[in-house]
Amino acid sequence: MKKLLCLCAALMMAFTAASAFAASDVTGTWTGNMVGPNGDSMQITFTFKQDGAKLTGTVASPMGDPMEITEGKVDGDNISFNVSFNGMTIKHEGVIAGETIKLTSKSDSGAFPDMEMTLTRAKTTP
Repeated sequence: MKKLLCLCAALMMAFTAASAFAASDVTGTWTGNMVGPNGDSMQITFTFKQDGAKLTGTVASPMGDPMEITEGKVDGDNISFNVSFNGMTIKHEGVIAGETIKLTSKSDSGAFPDMEMTLTRAKTTP
């Protein structure tokens, strides 16, 4: 009986760990609206590829070619990565909550204001 109880407990812990890992897989396309300093809004598209804790991908806007993500990491429900834009580095940090990511962006230059946006996973068509 003791062995059966231990086996059940081990299976529950393994299932919980697997579920938690699956919940934080951000591979795919995510979209959000960025509001500029003058109040204009534009859609930003993030394409992520997660390999364990490593995150790669691109960020695209209507204003040019996609930009590569660097130093990308996923740690549980936390995500972080950098994007270089017009000679500055923009650091992104966020929290994954199911099909959304609450993202904060900060620049290493005063020319780009700090901002927050919510990304939503794009639906895939069968």
